[in-house]
Amino acid sequence: MRIGELAARAGVSVRSLRYYEEQGLLTSTRSASGQRHYTDVHIERVTFLQRMYAAGLSSRTITELLPCVDSPSEATSDAALERMAEERDRLSEHIEDLIRTREALDALMATNRAHRAGLKWTATG
Repeated sequence: MRIGELAARAGVSVRSLRYYEEQGLLTSTRSASGQRHYTDVHIERVTFLQRMYAAGLSSRTITELLPCVDSPSEATSDAALERMAEERDRLSEHIEDLIRTREALDALMATNRAHRAGLKWTATG
């Protein structure tokens, strides 16, 4: 199948597929005229890549995890699990930072509300 059909069947854009190829996450064969050709196996690969991106993983991290998919073994499985745990820890730290930022914003909003309440009291008092 050609790139447009793969995009439609996998539910992604043609641009995404080209990006996956640029990043080395997806490969295709080329016709004599240079058109990309894919098989049904590529649909599964693209679906897998989409799941990885949805989990917040970068192209670089996905590349590090692909040996577990392409050459499954106990060693590649362990390495993939360890790498995913690192990414989960990174995300947890980011979430904690976001919570602290939200709390700081909540405090500013509370200060603003108190200030506004004081202005209303002064204006009417």
